[in-house]
Amino acid sequence: MAMPAPGTNTPNEADFLRLFVKHEEALRAFARVLLPSWEAVDEVMQEASVVMWKKLGQLESAEGFLPWAKVIVRFEALRLRREHARDRHVFGDEVLELLAREAAEVPEAQWERERAALRACLAELAPQQRELVLAPYAGEGRVTRLAEQTGRSVNSLYKLLGRLREKLLLCVETRLAKDPLS
Repeated sequence: MAMPAPGTNTPNEADFLRLFVKHEEALRAFARVLLPSWEAVDEVMQEASVVMWKKLGQLESAEGFLPWAKVIVRFEALRLRREHARDRHVFGDEVLELLAREAAEVPEAQWERERAALRACLAELAPQQRELVLAPYAGEGRVTRLAEQTGRSVNSLYKLLGRLREKLLLCVETRLAKDPLS
C-alpha cells in the first residue's frame, strides 16, 4: 500500500487500520519486552494507537510504519514506567532503553520464526498443560484459581509450570536449530 507523500493528503482511516492490524502482533511483542505484564502492554498499545493516529501525517511510507510505531510504543512504555516509578518491580529508564534498542535490532522475520516455533510447541502440550503455561499471562490470580479447581497447591503448580517452561524452551530451541536462518 502506498502512503501519500508528506505534505499531501494524510492517510485515511482504512490505510492506518490496515497497517496497524498488519503489525499489531509485532508491536505487542515489542511492548512485552519492555513491560512487566500483559495488562501494561494493553494499556500502552491503546495509548500508542491513539498517538499513532494523531501523528499519522508524519509517516512517510507504509514500509516505515513498523519502526515508526515502535518508537511510539517505546515512548508510551516509558511514560507508563514513569507513572509507576515508585513500584520497585519496574525497570529503570536506562534498562528499558537498552531492551528497546536490542529488541528493535532483531529482524521481524526472527521474531515471527520464534513465535511460530512457540505456537507449534504449545500445540504439542496437553490441554491442561497448555492452560497452566498460559495462566500467568491471563491475569492475576489465574494460577491460584487453577490450584483451587484441581485441588493442588499453588506451589506445586508453579513447580510444574517451571518444568513445562523448560520443556517449551527445549522444544523451541530444537525447532529453531532444525531450520536455521539463511
